[in-house]
Formats: sequence, C-alpha cells, structure tokens
Amino acid sequence: MARVKRGNKRTQYRKKILKRASGYFLTKSKLYQAAEEAVERGLKMAYSGRKQKKRQFRSLWIVRINAAAKQNGLSYSQFISGLKKGGIELDRKVLSDIATKDAAAFASLVAQAKAALGKAA
Repeated sequence: MARVKRGNKRTQYRKKILKRASGYFLTKSKLYQAAEEAVERGLKMAYSGRKQKKRQFRSLWIVRINAAAKQNGLSYSQFISGLKKGGIELDRKVLSDIATKDAAAFASLVAQAKAALGKAA
C-alpha cells in the first residue's frame, strides 16, 4: 500500500483559511485555530446576512412608498389596496423607484389607486 503524505494538502488548506482571515484583528488573522473559528463565524454571518438583506430592502421600499403616498393624501395600505383593486401589478421595488425618481408618475398612480378605491381623484 502506498504511503500517504498529507503535508501539502494540510498546508494548502491552512493557507486558504489564513488568507480568508487576513484583515481580522490580532491572532484571528495569524493563528490557524483562531482564524478557523473567525472565518467559520464570518461565513455563517454572511449567509444569514444575505437573507436579512432581502427583508431590509423590502422594508426600505415600503417606507419610501409610504412617504410618497402620504404626500399625495393616501396611506400605504390604502395605496397598495387601490393598486390591487385597479389591476396595477407593480412590485414594491419598482414603486419605490418611481416614488423617488418620478413624482409626477407616482402621483398618477396614486390618482388611479384613489379612483379604484372609489374616492375622488
């Protein structure tokens, strides 16, 4: 049976971990065991962060839409309800973009939502 020499693989793996940990504070960037723990934790936080990013952006879009809708005399929930009743299918990302960049277009959307709700535009 052939003799297995692991030196190279072990070194390569450790170098990979230490390279990922470069920039970490004190021993976390220099000692392998501390670096491995820090890198593992960082990867775990990055995974959960990718999920949280989606929630945070949706929340931001809702805040922007609410602010623009209130300037035009509707609450966020009334505005979204009016859009749904009016058959306008725009997602919150697009609505937020319209609200921040094109106030006139957003005002027309609010007018359509008010009309669909049965209010006077």
